[in-house]
Amino acid sequence: MGLSEAPMIVRRAATLCSAVLLAGLLILGLAPATPALAQASGEFTTRAKRAILMDAESGSVLFQFNADELAPPASMSKLMTLEVLFQAMKQGKVKPEDEFMMSEYAWRTGGAPSGTSAMFVPINTRARVDELIQGIIIQSGNDASIAVAEALGGTEQGFAKMMEEEARRIGLTKSTFRNSTGLHDPEHLMTARELALLARHIIREHPEHYKIFAQREFAYRKHKFYNRNPLLGDEALAVDGLKTGHTKEAGYGIVFSSVTEGRRLIGVVMGLADEKERREEARRLLEWGQRSFANFTLFDADQEVGHARVWGGTQLYVPLSAKGGGPLNVVLPRFPANQRLRAEIVYNGPLKPPVKKGDEIARLRVTSTSNATTEVPLVAMEDVEPATVWRRGMDSLVFLALRWANL
Repeated sequence: MGLSEAPMIVRRAATLCSAVLLAGLLILGLAPATPALAQASGEFTTRAKRAILMDAESGSVLFQFNADELAPPASMSKLMTLEVLFQAMKQGKVKPEDEFMMSEYAWRTGGAPSGTSAMFVPINTRARVDELIQGIIIQSGNDASIAVAEALGGTEQGFAKMMEEEARRIGLTKSTFRNSTGLHDPEHLMTARELALLARHIIREHPEHYKIFAQREFAYRKHKFYNRNPLLGDEALAVDGLKTGHTKEAGYGIVFSSVTEGRRLIGVVMGLADEKERREEARRLLEWGQRSFANFTLFDADQEVGHARVWGGTQLYVPLSAKGGGPLNVVLPRFPANQRLRAEIVYNGPLKPPVKKGDEIARLRVTSTSNATTEVPLVAMEDVEPATVWRRGMDSLVFLALRWANL
């Protein structure tokens, strides 16, 4: 059996410079890269049934509670409706000035007769794509969502398949979609983590559209709609998106994002009792994240972080450094000195040559006392070429022997 037939995850403890890491556990007294604010006052708790807070730049999870539990997302799943539309626009298949028809089905299911949130596009009339986008984001219009679904997918059911395909393409593995609106269906489900990851994807990949999420109002025909996001307009919070949701089955939820001190946070709370509780829990989580975390520098630019085992190469190990050659920064709690951290270098193995300098082959995972976890990519600092046939054969035997011993 060749090496390629036995994939595994390899973890190696890292040595963190002046603060020595022994057996994966260390005590650090680090100075944050940003000015210190008020210290965190214990671990955060929430009334939400599911919640997550994430650093947008690194993807580090600062807080999570039942974050991988599938549940009805209500209108928060309209973010995936928008993602499919944004992707079509990015590919040049749809233009902002294109017009989509408001069918009788869309009108009855999500328009004025439905009694749900609607943009109130008249039946059998056309609306511009840029209007429909505002109608979905600001008014959470179900009729606008269905009009987009029918235009792109033929039927809403066909579009739901497109939503699921797009979810898998961008790395969401659990979410399932049955409509474009988030109106209740027992098989229409998302997790708090995947909602946060979807928000992060939209922010990074579609900045030209993301700015609409901060828009406070939208006028369409004789109607004037006001953004349903209750966190917009608070200068201290600096929230600029994203989406609320509510059904009887889902409870009240919100996906939100904010930038303060140059650092963007993305949060999700789900399953709350009413609008007031949703607003308060989202605010509490965001304020706690802004107050309790900062960027820390663990390694200087081009400094060796650790190494990864190379099987069948001209050298046994390849040194690793931060991606991009810059300093290695992680997001950690703003605690006093002597917080305890666990660090691991994680990569898929067996790692085989050729390895090229700059190849991203591992991640440094750092977990704090409060279970905040951050991961940053690591790249090879050197080339490693394939060794001789004899050396590769010996490495294969050693690898198989170790694998057998660990069974």
